[in-house]
Amino acid sequence: MSPELIFFWAFFTVAVLAAVGVISLKNPVHAALSLVLTFFTAACLWLLLQAEFLGITLILVYVGAVMVLFLFVVMMLDINTTPLREGFAKYFPIGMLVAGVMLLEILGLLGLKESAGWPELSASDPATALGKSNIQWIGEALFTRFMLPFEIAAVILTVAIVVAVMLTLRRRTGTKTQDPSRQVMVRREDRVRLVKMKAETKQESSP
Repeated sequence: MSPELIFFWAFFTVAVLAAVGVISLKNPVHAALSLVLTFFTAACLWLLLQAEFLGITLILVYVGAVMVLFLFVVMMLDINTTPLREGFAKYFPIGMLVAGVMLLEILGLLGLKESAGWPELSASDPATALGKSNIQWIGEALFTRFMLPFEIAAVILTVAIVVAVMLTLRRRTGTKTQDPSRQVMVRREDRVRLVKMKAETKQESSP
């Protein structure tokens, strides 16, 4: 069995176990960490196939953005997150385990490349045929032939971000909200009011 096939099955096993953890763990924090490990392992599989652009994009977009969106949705659902914020120590071992697995995957890819066990691309690959790297070939194609679809996708994502922010600003019943414009325009007379009352003498009761 070749080295790249061994690493493929190793990454495949980790990705499947992490994906099962995402849907089986009841704690949202543990599920989020499992999802991070799933995305990172899938990125390692892309790197193993020498698709560097897809691997880095998977880490930046999914691990960096989708996980933030996941926590964003959790906050929008009005879930009681106070117990999740407490007890950082109980989440630390799980976080260190996920980080350790990710470090082993990185070291494995670096060791595979240094040992000249990196798989060779076929001559029919467009980047190899032009004598360019995968990232260079995709960058040239993305910003020349596919410039318009790339810009349209950017506009759509921007609109989605604005709509998501607007959804969080909606008024909910039973919750206290702040109005910054009213807070800035507040006057001293609106906060303090002096009331003048006539003094009365308390009569002592006779024994």
